[in-house]
Amino acid sequence: MRKSTSIGILLVTLFAGLAMGATADPLGKKIGDFTLRDYRGKERSLNEYQGHPVVVVFIGSDCPLAKLYAPRLEELYQEFKEKGVGFFAINSNRQDSMAKVGSFARVHKLSYPVLKDPDNTIADAFQAQRTPHAYLLDGEGVIRYAGRIDDQYGLGATSGYAKPELGAPFLGNAIKELLGGKEVSLAATEATGCIIGRVPKIKPHGDVTYSQQIARILNKRCVSCHRTGEIAPFPLTSYAEVNGWGEMMLEVIEKGQMPPWFANPEYGKFKNDCRMSKEEIALVKTWVANGSPEGDPANLPEPPDYIVGWQIPTPDEIHYMSEEPYDVPAEGVVEYKYMTADPGWTEDKWIKAAQARPDNREVVHHIIVYAVPPDSKRAPTRHKSVAGFAPGSPARIYLNGVANFVPAGSKLVFQMHYTPNGSPQKDRSSVGFVFADEKDVERAAGGGLAGFWRFAIPPNDANHKIVGEKEFKKDVFLVDMLPHMHLRGKSFRYTAVYPDGAEEILLDVPRYDFNWQLRYELTEPKLMPKGTKLRVTGYYDNSNGNLANPDPSATVRYGDQTWEEMFHGFYGTMPVDKRKQTKPEAKRKQAE
Repeated sequence: MRKSTSIGILLVTLFAGLAMGATADPLGKKIGDFTLRDYRGKERSLNEYQGHPVVVVFIGSDCPLAKLYAPRLEELYQEFKEKGVGFFAINSNRQDSMAKVGSFARVHKLSYPVLKDPDNTIADAFQAQRTPHAYLLDGEGVIRYAGRIDDQYGLGATSGYAKPELGAPFLGNAIKELLGGKEVSLAATEATGCIIGRVPKIKPHGDVTYSQQIARILNKRCVSCHRTGEIAPFPLTSYAEVNGWGEMMLEVIEKGQMPPWFANPEYGKFKNDCRMSKEEIALVKTWVANGSPEGDPANLPEPPDYIVGWQIPTPDEIHYMSEEPYDVPAEGVVEYKYMTADPGWTEDKWIKAAQARPDNREVVHHIIVYAVPPDSKRAPTRHKSVAGFAPGSPARIYLNGVANFVPAGSKLVFQMHYTPNGSPQKDRSSVGFVFADEKDVERAAGGGLAGFWRFAIPPNDANHKIVGEKEFKKDVFLVDMLPHMHLRGKSFRYTAVYPDGAEEILLDVPRYDFNWQLRYELTEPKLMPKGTKLRVTGYYDNSNGNLANPDPSATVRYGDQTWEEMFHGFYGTMPVDKRKQTKPEAKRKQAE
């Protein structure tokens, strides 16, 4: 089985909701013969491989983890088919049509049979709960291994991760041992992934229906991302799409994984707070418990009128990261890529709105666009960020009279973080700008970061603390905060230490998640008097308990790649006083 040789760690795209399997696997159970149809309509039976080992893996067409493991399973099939090992992939999701099953097989170029289990009979026989969930049967149909395919992709405390290379090929080892006439040494591992969308055991009933309440909740809280062409891995815009995801939705909602919002509600008020209310959660819980009834489609609300494409006014200029698309591999780890574009700016620019726009949302984890002044010798990441994209992060639109200054001759450097999704992809992302006339600019947008660079996180340290500070040299308004760590990041807190010694917690993120680079926008700008120190405190988990940890035995230091670490407390500011800005003042970073 091939290992990834890339250095670094990628985050599995947007399955922040996938969860750990909880049902005990039926080791030693004999599975009787079954017959299912593949996506071409051909019947396939377990008895085709009578007397030979058989691998059965439950998959889901829209499950990100199942997508990542599809090529890995093909590799296993090619490795063991000549030794008589049979392979079946089975889709038991009620929300996945036969057409979607076929599309999954074709996109991932699968040679082994991909079957549809329309009433969950086979999933029930195996006691399968998640996708992907792998089982190895011996020649008599007895389950000898059950669980994960390997240890490279999976779930951490909050969401998905991918290790830089495969370490423990659980299923592959089990096959080899069984073929060698040995007992399987590790017979069970805990499967992770999406909950199988079973046919309800009860008749759907009750007054809480999709058409009446649930569609409205999803439109308000979920559909901005869960719709065709947007970042979420599957749409939730109709009953046919939602049907089958009810248990999964409830699980991630109750765990606080969805909608993605990680600020402690005890501190600060934020205008982009997207948490569900207790009443909304109770309605979803009732709906799922009652069998997810559809209700009368006549009661459906009007579909939301979402902006398609640019989330800023029509850009004055659009610049692409490169002339040709970048080829993203099907699997493994892709280190950060840096693409330089020359916008041809022969004069200074005032930016009043900017948006980094991913071309292929399935594989773009985040984008940061830096403006690098002419003749600069510093790394791009040490310069001003003029636009960015990350899951959950809105486009940058400044308040009236506020704009971001960039000097003439600056180049644009795109920092691109890609996350493979199981099939080869291409991406050519871009950035759009809306400019302001200098005469209309009353405040120069400012900001910076409070952090620390010269740290060393010891091996196997589960709770390493780092503190950084930034002192404001003049009165400013604080407008937003964006904590940034990598895969060992555990928690993050911003505290204002005022000149009189008083302290105030501005933002507390007790459960940091690298998958979601959220900018927390204050409901009202907050005054930071001259002499106030912005203190940031972070904790890191460099232990085996952090499943996303690339290497618990390593001493971790500062670096751009995700297998290294960062400790950045980004913040945005603007001057207190309205006044006409001049370019030299802007260049001296007036906002600080």
